[in-house]
Amino acid sequence: MATTLFMSPHCSVRGTGIAERVSVPASDPARLRAAVDDALARARAAGVADPVAIGAIPFDPSLPTAILVPRKVERFDRADLLAAPADATPERIVATHSIPGEARFKQGVRQAIANFGLSDIRKAVLSRVLDVELERDAEPGRLFTRLVAQNPSGYQFRLPLADGSELVGVSPELLVRRVDGCMVSNPLAGSARRQADAPADRAAADALMESGKDLHEHRFVTDEIRRILAPLCSRLDVPARPSLLSTGAMWHLSTRIEGDLRDPAPGALELACLLHPTPAVCGYPTREARKLIDLVEPFERGLFAGAVGWCDADGNGEWAVTIRCGQVLGNRVRLFAGAGIVAASCPDAEWAETQAKFGTMLRALGAA
Repeated sequence: MATTLFMSPHCSVRGTGIAERVSVPASDPARLRAAVDDALARARAAGVADPVAIGAIPFDPSLPTAILVPRKVERFDRADLLAAPADATPERIVATHSIPGEARFKQGVRQAIANFGLSDIRKAVLSRVLDVELERDAEPGRLFTRLVAQNPSGYQFRLPLADGSELVGVSPELLVRRVDGCMVSNPLAGSARRQADAPADRAAADALMESGKDLHEHRFVTDEIRRILAPLCSRLDVPARPSLLSTGAMWHLSTRIEGDLRDPAPGALELACLLHPTPAVCGYPTREARKLIDLVEPFERGLFAGAVGWCDADGNGEWAVTIRCGQVLGNRVRLFAGAGIVAASCPDAEWAETQAKFGTMLRALGAA
């Protein structure tokens, strides 16, 4: 029976079985919310106690969502699962293939930078796919437990998809959490690779905090989130400077944004639809950056760089940005990583950043 998981420091949700799937695009938030509310009501009428919707929104909001309502729902403290032993047996990787390859990715970075001088675009996030072939079929549950053991913080998720594959990952980035009248968003933009040597790691973090290029990139994100949320909030706190957030692989510039929503308060799903895609995964201005991404990237992102999370009938819920993830089907795992490109970007450094970001999932697969 299908297992669906979304875990966070705030609230973790486990779903068993599938009562119903919802595929209404996020580009029509009112219709999507109505479809989810109707599905939750039908689940409750069928005897599901405290039903929730768990799922993912694609990068392109006009595409169908992948949201499901489980037949059984459990809210739990993830500390129990974090303490469970993980199978440390590594997968044997037979082959990997990057789309695009190194030369084409770097050319795309140069193309984006050149475009900045000819348009109003000031940031574009370019991404890569890494297709991984394993010696044997991957077991998503085993991959998930290893991923959780190696990355105990952040937002861990496991989502069965309609095509038989599973989306598995651990995101460091909170798109939005809504609890009654309060909301939190914690965007990340601007990154540096972690170092094995403690002094070098500290130096990398300090350099990131003083990087004009990364601070400039981060400001696009916080300014856009402020613009969207300010009319919806009676109070909105956006710190003037970012702080540092670390994962096992990366340092990130991070800003925790908190607010009190005006009545009638939009639900978590509606807020996620309004905020997505942020400049952290798309660029600035959003519409123009998406056109540039479509021109440069030689693949469809699908659920990568979208949003993954849950919501209930009261509008409460939590949605993370769908990064540090893989789509698992048989013995193949498709991984994703992106980098924010601004005028001061260096193609070699942006390629290296995507390499480092693949590290989270590759380590969970057992690769060095």
